[in-house]
Amino acid sequence: MKKKPTLRKRLTKNLLSRYRLVILNEENYEEQFFFRLSILNLLIISIFLFSFLITSTLLIVSYTPVKEFIPGYASNLMRKQAIINASKLDSLTISYNQSLNQLNSIKRVLTGDIEFEEFKEREFKLDTENIEVKLNSKKIKDDSLLRKLVEQQDKYNFSSNINSDESFLFFSPVLGYISQKFDPSKKHFAIDVVAKQNEPVRSIADGVVIFSEWSSDTGYVIILEHKQGYLSVYKHNESLNNMQGDIVRAGDIIGTVGNTGEYSTGHHLHFELWNDGYPLDPQDFIDFSP
Repeated sequence: MKKKPTLRKRLTKNLLSRYRLVILNEENYEEQFFFRLSILNLLIISIFLFSFLITSTLLIVSYTPVKEFIPGYASNLMRKQAIINASKLDSLTISYNQSLNQLNSIKRVLTGDIEFEEFKEREFKLDTENIEVKLNSKKIKDDSLLRKLVEQQDKYNFSSNINSDESFLFFSPVLGYISQKFDPSKKHFAIDVVAKQNEPVRSIADGVVIFSEWSSDTGYVIILEHKQGYLSVYKHNESLNNMQGDIVRAGDIIGTVGNTGEYSTGHHLHFELWNDGYPLDPQDFIDFSP
């Protein structure tokens, strides 16, 4: 009795068994050509072709521009552009927030929309590293020297370079006596300085004109934006010398004292000083005494 071949022998026999693949002519069934193959040969050829296909695909994707058409694949150029776009977006976001804060500050200046309780809760402190404010006799002396310097340079049509990058003194916009002081409890976020009609009104610091218009309530109004978030407001002017967008220097004449607007009670300058949307007492920074 013959023994049954083992499984291993059967597999080996099947793999090594040779087969003939014949290609026939469909019309006359004439043999065109044939292949002698075994299952083992067919497996080896299939593995080789599959490996060749995979390797070729990887090489094409890695070293040709075809890879840029693959969904989800980011090229070096795309990555660089993405970084640039992210940086631009971040800059635009910062610029937008700054512009929004600036607009809110200007809105508060124009409308006076701030509650006394909110004003009292906010304890504003000057950054002594950036601004030097003198409230003693030295400030008065420096302010006098500053005014003389500006007036002297005005004779020769020069704009004085008062402010430095590290510190600056606010220039007195006009000299006179104060008829009404800064009083947040009555929403009077300014001081009223009585002066002669057509007395020159000067810029307190270097800045840009952001508002220069007529108002039925406050007459001719001009608002300047200065560095470090400061805004200066000049109301009830007789005339204005600058338009929106003009750049002014400390001590430049921007208008003249007048009595314009329904709220005016005589020739005077209604002067306001704001920082980051909150009003400040101008007398804490500027000496107005003649």
